[in-house]
Amino acid sequence: MHDYLISVKKRFELEKVLAEKTFEQINDEALFWQYNEESNSIAIIVQHLAGNMLSRWTDFLTTDGEKPWRERDAEFENNIITRQALIANWNSGWDCLFNSLNLVQIEDLNKEIFIRNESHTVIDAINRQLVHVAYHVGQIVFIGKMVSGPKWESLTVPKGKSAAFNAGKFNK
Repeated sequence: MHDYLISVKKRFELEKVLAEKTFEQINDEALFWQYNEESNSIAIIVQHLAGNMLSRWTDFLTTDGEKPWRERDAEFENNIITRQALIANWNSGWDCLFNSLNLVQIEDLNKEIFIRNESHTVIDAINRQLVHVAYHVGQIVFIGKMVSGPKWESLTVPKGKSAAFNAGKFNK
């Protein structure tokens, strides 16, 4: 189970880095671009993820993951208007997640906790968060690719470069 905690922290960190590498490739205007009024900008997704992480990970083992102070609907409004504020919001969510995750002990993993009054083991709650983060980071990367067009630099194996990538990995 110790290996699980190490693995999940690594997976969260990788998702965080993918999004941050996307932020680095796009200009400020692109952070707030929306395909249409019904879609989310990167900024809105960041607000939502930060709000979700703050709610879920504040007093993670002792209180319901849906905090009474959370204003989820407001997370989907254009409340943040600068890159600096967006990054600060992003980091506050991640700091809360990692600080709380670092307190989880092996003996906590099968404990029962609640999210929206629904019972979860700690393992299930962590997995639920990881899937949720990955879902939205995928959206962030996709929007980043759309707004960047041909200037986009792949964050993983570039299209059409799998053979060269694999050769480099397996010929070491």
